[in-house]
Amino acid sequence: MRSHLALQLKRKAKWPGLLPNGNFEEGPSPTNLKKTVIKGQHSLPKWELNGLVEYIHGGPQEGGMFFAVAHGVHAIRLGNEASISQTIQVKPGSLYSLTFGASRTCAQDEVLRVSVPPFSGDLPLQTLYSSNGGDNYAWGFRATSKIAKVIFHNPGDQEDPACGPLLDAVAIKELFPPRATRANLVKNGGFEEGPHLLKNSSNGVLLPPRQEDLTSPLPGWIIESLKAVKYIDSKHFSVPSELAAVELVAGRESAIAQILRTIPNKMYNLMFTIGDAKNGCHGSMMVEAFAAKATKKVPFTSTGKGEFKIVSFKFQAIEARTRITFYSSFYHTRVDDFGSLCGPILDQVIVSPAH
Repeated sequence: MRSHLALQLKRKAKWPGLLPNGNFEEGPSPTNLKKTVIKGQHSLPKWELNGLVEYIHGGPQEGGMFFAVAHGVHAIRLGNEASISQTIQVKPGSLYSLTFGASRTCAQDEVLRVSVPPFSGDLPLQTLYSSNGGDNYAWGFRATSKIAKVIFHNPGDQEDPACGPLLDAVAIKELFPPRATRANLVKNGGFEEGPHLLKNSSNGVLLPPRQEDLTSPLPGWIIESLKAVKYIDSKHFSVPSELAAVELVAGRESAIAQILRTIPNKMYNLMFTIGDAKNGCHGSMMVEAFAAKATKKVPFTSTGKGEFKIVSFKFQAIEARTRITFYSSFYHTRVDDFGSLCGPILDQVIVSPAH
């Protein structure tokens, strides 16, 4: 066991990017496969397995099912209480974000538990944000030592043992949390610091619900809603400014927030940009913004051309900490794909003292 761990630690992954064999294309030897089930704890190169883990080839399956594997050809399916893990080298105290492709394989309430001890989070996979099985998630953790054990676990006990979440790519990125300035009290207001975007993926990255700001995969920001917020890049989407923005994909269930340091009774100006990502999300949209006791509802009609507008309003701080929150008032789906959730995008959030 010790020699296997030492071997894993010698493999220095190049951040940001896939973990060693992070796309599972390096498969087990045929002698360690019984149909799709992998036999042996160390039979999948670079990974350690526990429980019933299947090596899946994307496409039609026995029994009439179809598994979409968005990143490459192969994926891993985790049976009841099964897990896979990999030990990597990290910098103590640094913030990291894992990006991974994950989807449910049955119509049951599947959950994927992501852990880097002592941190752990459960990702509900019931909601499909894209119809092609290409949902990518990000999850953040802060390294507590020089080594970290990345664990993906299916904590469920499904009625059908053939069910279980599918994992088809795992990448990592070290994040550098931006600081607030006098000109902008918002940290990472342009969303430029965020999770790794998987190569050849045009779906963006989902920031799962209930992410705290200290370990958020989007530094500075809290995902405080029941559903995810999507992180998008300028390579695959229309983004108002620079390289990245967020898309509010699940109406009022898709909220993003940040807590700012403010001076009680002082007036501040909140400015932000909203628009459409030029991704087939059309129609009448509304973004609601909150700061202290002030609220602003901003209507926006999307014609799917990548248009945007800049909005600002003043608010008075009540305490030394002020929460700003944004969400979309309505639910939207793409006009060319009613199975894919979408919504208005948010970018360039700036809070400065009002003059």
